[in-house]
Amino acid sequence: MNHAGGHGEHSAPDPLAHLPHKIRRAIRITPAAGTRERIVDITTTGRRTGRPRRIEIFFYRANDVTYLCSGAGGGATGWYANLRANPAFTFHLKNGIRADLPAYATTVTDSAERAAVIAAIVDDLNQPHDPGTVRPTRPEDWAASRLMRIDFH
Repeated sequence: MNHAGGHGEHSAPDPLAHLPHKIRRAIRITPAAGTRERIVDITTTGRRTGRPRRIEIFFYRANDVTYLCSGAGGGATGWYANLRANPAFTFHLKNGIRADLPAYATTVTDSAERAAVIAAIVDDLNQPHDPGTVRPTRPEDWAASRLMRIDFH
């Protein structure tokens, strides 16, 4: 999703506009955000049990969109399999502001979007202030990672 900056061009509607300002601010992390601001909990529905499954996870922002990513190496994850089976889930903000947000996950399959998002995540993680726990890292380290685009309802 590109936001136009020139005259006569229209930018895409803000997908977070329906959320309160404090929640939008907590979701709109930048490369300057520290580790704490990047950690949320998510509650998915177990694909086999149907029971709620809550875990702690990092979230990422790229091109004004929110993503969940399994990280370097791309190993299998329960949350990813659960969201593929049932993409509706709860995104729990817990640092600075607490909120339980209904959300919907979409698997990123478009190769151009994947490449752009992975590049943005890697650039973000390689910032000097070390926002994550993995540094330095390269896009090829993340090539097999599970990637989900998040929409808030």
